[in-house]
Amino acid sequence: MDETLLARMERLQIREADLVEKFVQGSGPGGQKINKTSSCVYLRHIPSGYEVQCQESRSRERNRELARERLCERIEERRKIEVLDKARARAKVRFAKRKPSPATKARLKETKKFRADKKSNRRRIVAKKHED
Repeated sequence: MDETLLARMERLQIREADLVEKFVQGSGPGGQKINKTSSCVYLRHIPSGYEVQCQESRSRERNRELARERLCERIEERRKIEVLDKARARAKVRFAKRKPSPATKARLKETKKFRADKKSNRRRIVAKKHED
């Protein structure tokens, strides 16, 4: 395996002991050769539950490397999403805590008055008795 791939796996804390690796027969074009050899690599990372299957190359060893690279990409992508979600949550809290501007306050006050007038128009009209 490539040194950079091993360093990448170590950085992402992916250990070989956490991987379940199976070799299965491939499918698709290739004729009799693809049906006889088990060069397709199935890789499962137990802690994250990610599953990767690779059949790009005719070589089993190359497919093993490619499967590990794909697994690293998936885990990196998930971590980026987690970082973005945390930042989004912090921004949401910050936005909720900020004070409204004077223009916003005036708009809210105007809306409140409009609704109050609208509701007052819904009241029942009481007819006054006319005395002669």
